[in-house]
Amino acid sequence: MKPISIISLWITAIIGAAILGLVTNAINAQVSELYFRTILGWQNVADIKRAIVAQGVFEGLICGLVLSTFFVAVVAFVSKARCDYLLGLRYLAGLIATAFLLWVIGGVLAVALVSLSPEFYRSHFIGVPNSAPDRIRYAWVGGSIWGVQFGGAAATFIFLALFRARWRLSHATEI
Repeated sequence: MKPISIISLWITAIIGAAILGLVTNAINAQVSELYFRTILGWQNVADIKRAIVAQGVFEGLICGLVLSTFFVAVVAFVSKARCDYLLGLRYLAGLIATAFLLWVIGGVLAVALVSLSPEFYRSHFIGVPNSAPDRIRYAWVGGSIWGVQFGGAAATFIFLALFRARWRLSHATEI
């Protein structure tokens, strides 16, 4: 992995996380503006949908910067800086796809929980609306955000473990 490949993979990972934040928050903006107004205190934000998407990009960049730095450092260390860009990119694409899937799973689980017991949900989460449709949309957004954030962090460790195992198998004579 030449220095340019390491830097390219790092930049690609950060951009990928920002795009993931953009896409997920663009969808969540359509589902429940109320969630963002309540949780972020955006009662007076005029163009809330644009602000929600910007928040997704911002959080994607921050999470991407931290997790991408860790991801690329471990890939470079495990491979002794010999992993090519395309192999690293395959693991990165799998990681981002998994984070997106966990966004969906987080949303579904939150909707299931709020449907099972609205009272429980209201007592454990801030600002949950009273009407069932609003409550379900609100739960989707909160659960999906937790899914992508916690799931994305967990997926980083899982994909690094998979990378390490594959690298060790394919380079067993060198270890």
